[in-house]
Amino acid sequence: MTITSLPTQAVSALTTDLYELNMVQAYLDKSETGEAVFEFFVRRLPARRGFLLAAGLEDALDYIETLRFTPQDIDWLKGTGRFRDNFLDYLKVFRFTGDVHAIPEGSVCFPNEPLIRITAPLPQAQIVESRLINILHFQTLIASKAARMVLAAPGKMLSDFGLRTAHGAEAGLYSARASYIAGFAGAANVVAGQRYGLPVMGTMAHSYIQVHDDELSAFETFARARPNDVIFLIDTYDTEAGARKVVELAPRLKADGTVIRGVRIDSGDLIASARKVRGILDEGGLKDVIILVSGGINEDVLQGMMKERAPIDGFGIGVNLDASIDAPSLDCAYKLQEYKGTPKRKLSEGKQTWPGRKQVWRSYGADGRMNGDVLSVETDTQAGEPLIEQVMRGGKRLGSAPTLAQIRERAARDLARLPEPLRQLQPGADYPVKVSDRLVALAKEADERTKSSS
Repeated sequence: MTITSLPTQAVSALTTDLYELNMVQAYLDKSETGEAVFEFFVRRLPARRGFLLAAGLEDALDYIETLRFTPQDIDWLKGTGRFRDNFLDYLKVFRFTGDVHAIPEGSVCFPNEPLIRITAPLPQAQIVESRLINILHFQTLIASKAARMVLAAPGKMLSDFGLRTAHGAEAGLYSARASYIAGFAGAANVVAGQRYGLPVMGTMAHSYIQVHDDELSAFETFARARPNDVIFLIDTYDTEAGARKVVELAPRLKADGTVIRGVRIDSGDLIASARKVRGILDEGGLKDVIILVSGGINEDVLQGMMKERAPIDGFGIGVNLDASIDAPSLDCAYKLQEYKGTPKRKLSEGKQTWPGRKQVWRSYGADGRMNGDVLSVETDTQAGEPLIEQVMRGGKRLGSAPTLAQIRERAARDLARLPEPLRQLQPGADYPVKVSDRLVALAKEADERTKSSS
């Protein structure tokens, strides 16, 4: 599938918090432009989350690489009276010239592990903060929710139906991408197909059935309008009656070369309805017609349906995915870890950070499953596979970006290597992330330096 080229900077460069610009003005006034190191990480997991799935990196890199302030942006800032000419002149020629290290998209990750590290002149590293968090937080949140659903319903087709209940158009777009990375089959969101090349899927609404005088003619006109991948919504009036009409119509459509792929149920007791519909379809010779359901689906519902062996082949999932209702945010941060070669550490109560440039090493057991991570300084040597890799140097990407299919393959591989309690979504399942002695020692040095200067 050919992916249409769309502008990578979909939002204004002023999509940031005022305090970022306030700080940059002050930095420039005092010539504080030394090399700074910031890292973005999740402090702690929400309840019922045993792991995260990193997502959003490619969109974040697009943002960094293409970030420009237009003359209109600068004129507006000037008109506020908040900023001086040295700051406005800086923005006129702004280009990100730093380095970026990151955990690859599609990787399973855990608290305190840096998803991205920005190394750049201080004003540059500060300016990109808000939008980077905005992109990485949301896509990681949704990919992690979607991964739980994929694990809850192995082998089933899951589709993102959540655009209409997403918190804005971009949220709907990012949800489609993040859920596809996690293992969803596709999304109903058409622009996601245009932007990212992922599969777009959809059926019909109840209104289509209601427009027609009878359900059978609605099914037939729909099938003849788009004879490929025909899926009927059968619960507008009476689900079982709808299924019988599909059986009645099938031979007539088949004679014209149109094959019915499936039916969708969107209301009532989905398990009971699916069983009745499966019986009707099978008796009518439509054993190959799949059954899809939608409405109120989350990982708990999916696990229940799998336990009941419900004859359901796929699920359309809406607001439970796109708004991640049970955990709508992650406790995350983008913090200064080093400035001008000196490690820095935040000491706020409950929000202490680990200083310096860090790496994560992951070990695996004899069964190939993950059995523990080590968080340490970048220059340390630990057993296991290092996760963080450089992806940008001097403001330019290193090599070509991975395809969405490659990112999706990484996610599938990492999810398959989770310890079984995490794969089973067991409440309270834990995963060990050890902080190395070298990192503890560096934190102590940073603390002593802070005390001596205060």
